[in-house]
Amino acid sequence: MKISEFQEMIKEVFYDKDMKRGIDGTFRWMVEEIGELARAIKKEDRKKMEEEIADIFAWLCSIANLSGIDVEKSTLKKYPGVCSKCGASPCECKE
Repeated sequence: MKISEFQEMIKEVFYDKDMKRGIDGTFRWMVEEIGELARAIKKEDRKKMEEEIADIFAWLCSIANLSGIDVEKSTLKKYPGVCSKCGASPCECKE
C-alpha cells in the first residue's frame, strides 16, 4: 500500500470524527500517542513501539487530511532521497 492509499483509507474511516474533533484535538491525540511511544522506547518494548508508530502515523494522516495536505507528495518533496544539507546518500554531514 502506498502512503497516499493509506492516507485515503484513514480519511474514509475517520474524517467525520476528525472534523468534529478539529485539528487541535486531533493533534493532541497524536501527541498522546507520541508519549506512549516514548514509554515503549524507554521499556525497550518493540511490540508496543510498533503499535505506537502505527498510531502516530495514522493520526498524522488525519491531521494532513484536515489540512488538505498530501503526505506522500509533501514528504517526497522534502526528502527526495538525499540529505538536504550535503546532498549525499547516505548523509555525510558531521553531527
